[in-house]
Amino acid sequence: MSVITPTQQELKILESLREHRRKHREEYPQQAKLHADAPSQLTLGQKISDQVAKAVGSWKFIIGQSICIVGWISYNSLNNASWDPYPFILLNLILSFQAAYTAPAIMMSQNRQSDIDRHQANNDFEVNVKAELEIELLHQKIDMMKEKELAILIATVKELSLKIDSNK
Repeated sequence: MSVITPTQQELKILESLREHRRKHREEYPQQAKLHADAPSQLTLGQKISDQVAKAVGSWKFIIGQSICIVGWISYNSLNNASWDPYPFILLNLILSFQAAYTAPAIMMSQNRQSDIDRHQANNDFEVNVKAELEIELLHQKIDMMKEKELAILIATVKELSLKIDSNK
């Protein structure tokens, strides 16, 4: 049975990962404030884009907008003196303006969220690499302990065999 020992390079990588994680744990409270948990750190544009994305991406908004559109169409279809007769050009213009301004705001919010997600994924990767190396070291320690135990057992068996042979 051969023992696989970590190379110096692997040990250096493990130690650098340990140090990096130590620093990350120390800095975590400050980093958390920079992200979604601390809205006071966000710029005005980020706050607006988050609020627009939150509002437009809700059932309350969809239902409210649907009621407004149905009301608009109903009022303009049933009244002879309507301000926006069929084909509802003013309604189309308003909806186009709404789409033109909400889409970029939503994209800004999604970009910021993807940056946060990327940062978290990088942290998860580093933790996984460190855990993998730690598990490998634990396996090596267990293998070494088994080898020592096996060597002791072999020595004990030889010793007992010698005693049995000498008693015959």
